[in-house]
Amino acid sequence: MSAKYYTQFILTDADYRGGNEFCGVVELNCPMEQNSDSRDIVAILARNFDLQKDIVKLVSWSRLH
Repeated sequence: MSAKYYTQFILTDADYRGGNEFCGVVELNCPMEQNSDSRDIVAILARNFDLQKDIVKLVSWSRLH
């Protein structure tokens, strides 16, 4: 069962200094617990924007119902 999450994240790469804060919805194949590791969300964001994972800093995330 998939789960959708509302995310806010910052890109720390110098190329994004003028507009580096973003928000959007990420869909995972299975739900995460609120206190679990957020690496899956970061990996999806990085892959979707064709970026390295280390420049994506997740600010907040919450599951959409």
